[in-house]
Amino acid sequence: MRKYFGTDGIRGRANGIITPDLALRVGQAAGLMFQQRGDYRHRVVIGKDTRLSGYMIESALQAGFTSVGMDVLLLGPIPTPAVAMLTRSMRCDLGVMISASHNPYEDNGIKLFGPDGFKLNDDMEREIEALIDSDLTRRLSGSAALGRAKRIESVQARYIEFAKRTLPRQVDLEGMRVVIDCANGAGYKVAPEALWELGAEVMSIGVEPNGFNINHDVGSTAPDALIQKVRELRADIGIALDGDADRVLIVDEKGNKVDGDQLMAVVARSWKDDGRLSQPGIVATIMSNLGLERFLGEMGLGLVRTAVGDRYVLEHMRAHGFNLGGEQSGHIIMSDYTTTGDGLVAALQLLAVVKSLGKPVSEVCHCFEPLPQVLKNVRYKAGKPLQDASVIKAIEAGRETLGQAGRLVIRPSGTEPVIRVMGEGDNEDVVNRVVDDVVAAVTQAASKVAA
Repeated sequence: MRKYFGTDGIRGRANGIITPDLALRVGQAAGLMFQQRGDYRHRVVIGKDTRLSGYMIESALQAGFTSVGMDVLLLGPIPTPAVAMLTRSMRCDLGVMISASHNPYEDNGIKLFGPDGFKLNDDMEREIEALIDSDLTRRLSGSAALGRAKRIESVQARYIEFAKRTLPRQVDLEGMRVVIDCANGAGYKVAPEALWELGAEVMSIGVEPNGFNINHDVGSTAPDALIQKVRELRADIGIALDGDADRVLIVDEKGNKVDGDQLMAVVARSWKDDGRLSQPGIVATIMSNLGLERFLGEMGLGLVRTAVGDRYVLEHMRAHGFNLGGEQSGHIIMSDYTTTGDGLVAALQLLAVVKSLGKPVSEVCHCFEPLPQVLKNVRYKAGKPLQDASVIKAIEAGRETLGQAGRLVIRPSGTEPVIRVMGEGDNEDVVNRVVDDVVAAVTQAASKVAA
């Protein structure tokens, strides 16, 4: 278990868990660790989303990095994948994104990227945690060796050009009416601009951040506003990003939601036909629908499952040579272009397929019929409910009931005290009964600990 880092960096209530003191020490610890790469002037890029607390955390991180002799390049509000890309292209030792992704504005987080643009692995995070809790006083830089900081103004244009270059030269979006929902978050400037420059007719919502409204009734986790706008304007497609724009949800011209599983299916089929898949399959998590696995199997492609978290998907992709993977939630990783999930790039790749096929999004993106999938959460205060004998028995019984025609996945959340119970299978009534039985057992076990 790690003390500070979860499945996606450090995350929690701003000025509660994510305090200026913690951010300062993260900057110092990460800066010291990455200064071991060589004897030269080290530097770090820092991006953020639009939360009010971003100013506070950015300043604290800046103080931490400069106090150990690292130069800081401040990017301002910009998507997480842009930070990963710029870390590499600007030859920085480290990249930092200040964001709590799809969480409400009260939360914030710190994500770290290495010089190669990839998120740090567990061992690196443990090393940083050890430094955070140590006495760093004697390792601070002398007065003459302190770092400098400056704000970089051209980064949004650089990211837009990067995203556009992931498309073939002959592809443009002329004649397409697109509604883009930027969640009042990090992509509010770059995403509409990129789509417009590619020739689309663009209508934007969720592009008026005020520090408090990120993800509030907009974005990939609240698509109702996008669905309404797509129907109202008779748009060809709706695109919803989350707060830091590393994941995407699509709405077709009829107002139906298209999740990450369907997007991966679309791209996998297209890339297979074009000979672009580096391996005969893709990588997803244990949460991806069994329908996706069956669809890929019919094409002779495999589905490798990992733990939940795009970092684990990417680690498997890198280790085994896959170039396509992602999560049902909309983190789509295309390693030919990016080192992390990228909502805008994923949307552009889908639009390229739609244009090439000349069919409506509803046809292109309905690759398979998802199996009934039920997900329920059980919040607990303390203890380890999953180790209770009654819970273990309920899980075993549920898996036996579903058999080979279904799946039962139970996992603790990596960011909050919640047990997630997911079941799927061909018979929805059976799936509901199995999930309810497990939820009841977990709830009872959790209440015994609380009592």
